[in-house]
Amino acid sequence: TAGIVGFRLIDNPFRTEINDRSIPPVLLQLRDLSEFHAAQAQFEVTIDLEDDVKWVPSFIAGERVQFVGVGTVDAVVDFRGLNAGSIVVDETTDTVTVTLGKVKVLDPVLDLELSHVMNRDRGVINRVSGMFTDNPTSEAQLYQLAEDKIAEAAAATELATRAETNITNTLTAMITALGYEHVVVRFQVWSAGPG
Repeated sequence: TAGIVGFRLIDNPFRTEINDRSIPPVLLQLRDLSEFHAAQAQFEVTIDLEDDVKWVPSFIAGERVQFVGVGTVDAVVDFRGLNAGSIVVDETTDTVTVTLGKVKVLDPVLDLELSHVMNRDRGVINRVSGMFTDNPTSEAQLYQLAEDKIAEAAAATELATRAETNITNTLTAMITALGYEHVVVRFQVWSAGPG
């Protein structure tokens, strides 16, 4: 028993220790944002791609992959086009009219933690040839396809309309808090002007 007690007092010589040698984050740039993110939609899409070799059974050659893509799409209003004529105050009717640019639906942003390959079946030939390539299971095409499908789905929703409603409600609350009774918010495409 003395040997066991002695071993316990020495501590485990095979224990592991993690040392974090990372350097502190470096600030690269600070930017002022001029876009108001007025609405956001979250999507999930399942990509099911099959690369089929004609006349050959799938267990010999070919590949099928199922990928789940989860991402968000934001609808924003850009305030960079605002100028002195964008806000008109009519003192006689106690009305403020605000003219903004058109709501813009941004490109999808995939969540890299939630997006993943759900299943991948590869034929024998594909598995063997994959051993001799740098990146035999590249997922870049899957991510791009998921982004494209989410963008199409976002265009078919009422995301832009909801963004217009949200920015209208926000501006109305801000301006009426200043004492004005009526607020009109208009959305239009800014013209580039001559030249």
